[in-house]
Amino acid sequence: MPTSPERSVELDLESTIGSIGVDADRTIPVISLADMDRRRAEITDELWAAARDVGFFQLANHGIDTALVDATFAAAERFFDLDDDVKAEVPWRRELNAGWESRSQVRPSTRVADQKETYQVTVPHMSGLWPADETVPGFRTTLLEMERRCWRIAMDVLSCFADRLGFAPDFFTVAHEPTGDGYQSTLRLLRYFPMSADDFEEGQWRAGAHTDYNCLTLLFQREGQAGLQVCPGTDAATGRWTSVTPDERLITCNIGDMLKRWSDDRVSSTLHRVRGPKPGEPVVSRHSVAFFAQANKPVMIIPPGGSYEPTSAGDFLQQRIDANFVR
Repeated sequence: MPTSPERSVELDLESTIGSIGVDADRTIPVISLADMDRRRAEITDELWAAARDVGFFQLANHGIDTALVDATFAAAERFFDLDDDVKAEVPWRRELNAGWESRSQVRPSTRVADQKETYQVTVPHMSGLWPADETVPGFRTTLLEMERRCWRIAMDVLSCFADRLGFAPDFFTVAHEPTGDGYQSTLRLLRYFPMSADDFEEGQWRAGAHTDYNCLTLLFQREGQAGLQVCPGTDAATGRWTSVTPDERLITCNIGDMLKRWSDDRVSSTLHRVRGPKPGEPVVSRHSVAFFAQANKPVMIIPPGGSYEPTSAGDFLQQRIDANFVR
């Protein structure tokens, strides 16, 4: 029976998952994109299996130069090292999902602020939200190139899911067209604050348990900056969390709620979180870079099997933002 758009089942799930839980071993599949044209059927099978079983997978041989990834992290560190009053000159704007915010994301799972700051790039809405080039040289150029490269990889991966779901191969590419009306895919820089285990109050997380809002997330991590944990499928009922070790050669990907809906729940949008340091672990910042492939605002999410009522991608994303950020 269709679910009312007035209340998201994803948010209902998140609101029940806030406890520490227990550590659990689980393999996160690694999928090579090498020679994708020739190996397309094989890659599609591997992506589909990972999306159904875990909802997370890691991409090897993805084609993004290490130099660009390193330059993006370097730009992020230079930006986040600025004084808060300088960063506040490019403030996050809820209606645009762009700009800088700090400790303003409050997850339904924890009801306390994530211990992080972010800077979000939503390309059509960046007027007045870029730091001056003399403040962070090359920042805009580097981030726009990273956003473009991430979009291309995301569309290659989503085209495999389109094949398996019976859509046209370019179905998701059209739905995420950068020059189309209401483009809302986002590149996000994140810095989790360098807090020790003793600094965390009860219920606090670097990022509380959540599912992502979008179709597909691409995440870049730095070695030595651990914390990402995932809780797939039935593990959510028992609170069994698997840590994902950062590997700079790989892109960590996960399915989001949009694609889960489009698939009539045939693929999994998996709960994940970022834990704080354990006693004895180094007290360091954790940096990551995420790209969120989010269908353009006017695009209607219509599951072929009718498992959810149709909703626009714009309305769906705004509902999730409203539920996750303080006003």
